Amino acid sequence: MKYDLIDNQLFIKNRKNFAKAMQPNSLAVFNSNDVYPIGADSTMPFQQNRDIFYLSGVDQEESRLILFPDAPKEKHREILFLTETNEHIAVWEGEKLTKEKALETSGIKTVYWLKDFKKVFDEIMSQASTVYINTNEHYRANVETETREDRFNTWLKKEYPAHSVAKSNPILQRLRSVKDQIELDIMQQACKITEKGFKRVLQFTKPGVWEYEIEAEFMHEFLRNRSRGFAYTPIVASGNNANVLHYVVNNSQCKDGELMLLDVGAEYGNYSSDMTRTIPISGRFTERQKDVYNAVLRVKKEATKMLVPGTLWEPYHEEVGKLMTSELIGLGLLDKADVQNEDKDSPAYKKYFMHGTSHHIGLDTHDYGLLHEPMQANNVFTVEPGIYLPKEGFGIRLEDDVVIQETGEPINLMADIPLEVEEIEEWMNK
Repeated sequence: MKYDLIDNQLFIKNRKNFAKAMQPNSLAVFNSNDVYPIGADSTMPFQQNRDIFYLSGVDQEESRLILFPDAPKEKHREILFLTETNEHIAVWEGEKLTKEKALETSGIKTVYWLKDFKKVFDEIMSQASTVYINTNEHYRANVETETREDRFNTWLKKEYPAHSVAKSNPILQRLRSVKDQIELDIMQQACKITEKGFKRVLQFTKPGVWEYEIEAEFMHEFLRNRSRGFAYTPIVASGNNANVLHYVVNNSQCKDGELMLLDVGAEYGNYSSDMTRTIPISGRFTERQKDVYNAVLRVKKEATKMLVPGTLWEPYHEEVGKLMTSELIGLGLLDKADVQNEDKDSPAYKKYFMHGTSHHIGLDTHDYGLLHEPMQANNVFTVEPGIYLPKEGFGIRLEDDVVIQETGEPINLMADIPLEVEEIEEWMNK
């Protein structure tokens, strides 16, 4: 890992909170992700399953966590299982966690090697009546690959058919959506790294550069600041490419007079940032570009003010739609007749702003969160309105990551990233 060791008090607290929500005499199991093959002996870079990381801080393949708050033996109330390391592994792959380092990372005192798993697990399963299995129930999840967690769940239910089965995910949805201050500090660090990358790009961009060169500038700055890289596949979209919402090929040349939409974010310590800015490739906005940009910016500012405790997800998006409708009328893109005759299930503004305004962010870029419950303090959301104009050859989206407060407006983790038209032009023309 490139990032500094995270204070294990975070993981100790997370485990305590999870244990409080468990049924009596139950245990929960969490598995690491697989190392996924590409072909021959090549593999994709490892990324840890966010749930086991959230509860342990362990950032290593073939790891397993068990929580058993009511275990008769105190040492079995929290258990880590790791692959046994040795000198050969250290030479060929680098150091793996020792039992001592695992304790420092996680705060978990009982660490076994995986070779002992079945023996220990048989013992504790004989003492438990319910077992919590972990499943991915994110509202955007569309998983075709069988994960290590999936395989374990299938094996467990076959091996121990008399046990009751419960789900960890509803507990994790609730816990992970409300961030601890340690988490907020890590996310702030990710946002600061994104800021450095963006300021680098503002001074690099000019007509004639290629989108992939812009992507490379971001990656350079991210890596040199101890990020693993992008939190998600970056969008570097010049001209009409910005009107493809998930444009990721980043292979066009940037032309004079065009705008470029940048939807990028650094990760740090497995936590995500998510920023969108739209900049003029020549260093100056045209009057029309500026008018549309400022319309999006006004919607963003007003939408941000709505993110307070008690706000409900669907009414929030409805109110943002009303703001956007007003701005589109002001820009001459809609008229009152369009609004009066609109289909309520497909409002007129959706022609130009077709995606949602906000999503939870944290360990995942689209993080877990309870959309049917009122927002609360320390939820972290993106705010990202946009206007897309294929006929005019540009699209504009602006996005920051904000933390809901007990009172008042959210704190913007990206407050120092240039956003106003004048700031963007000043940075590009230094």
